[in-house]
Amino acid sequence: MKYFLPAIVWFIFIFVACAMPGRDIPHISFLEMLAFDKWVHAGIFFVLVILLMRGMKFAYLRVAHITTVLFALAIAIPYGGLLEIMQGTFFQDRSADLYDFVANSFGAVSGVLLYRILAKRIKFLQPQ
Repeated sequence: MKYFLPAIVWFIFIFVACAMPGRDIPHISFLEMLAFDKWVHAGIFFVLVILLMRGMKFAYLRVAHITTVLFALAIAIPYGGLLEIMQGTFFQDRSADLYDFVANSFGAVSGVLLYRILAKRIKFLQPQ
């Protein structure tokens, strides 16, 4: 459980950020033109997948890489979809956006693809 604590904290952070009323989120028009919002979505799910994979690698040192990949994607992609559905139905002043879900999924897949490279360079991702 302790190895997954960073991922759990990040998971909660994503939920809180997505549940914030839309009026509380700053809108900067020139950043919107650059699709800044989509890069933010991709980035937060990139980090989520990295942290999930880190937890798996630390908790189960001999786990196969494909198992770690499938675990991380099986959590991150449905979570991104669920959050979009919740934004469209439950959260105040928010709306569901298919392109946000695509960005979430893109970030998750990018995290999977770059995990091994990052794990070699970042001490936080290396089991002790």
